[in-house]
Amino acid sequence: MAKYYESDITKMLQDLLIKKPHIAEEQRKGRALWWDKNPDADNLRRTEESRVRQQAYVYQNKV
Repeated sequence: MAKYYESDITKMLQDLLIKKPHIAEEQRKGRALWWDKNPDADNLRRTEESRVRQQAYVYQNKV
């Protein structure tokens, strides 16, 4: 079997997950809380309507 390089950080994280397997479930819960959300149609519409068109070079004076 070929041996491949594993960093110390990778080994530490693997050992941590073996000792505390509940961490993975807590990560999934945190992701669901902050990131995994269904888009709200009203919020998306308001975001698109409030978008301001920007010129090609932002710092150029308006002509």
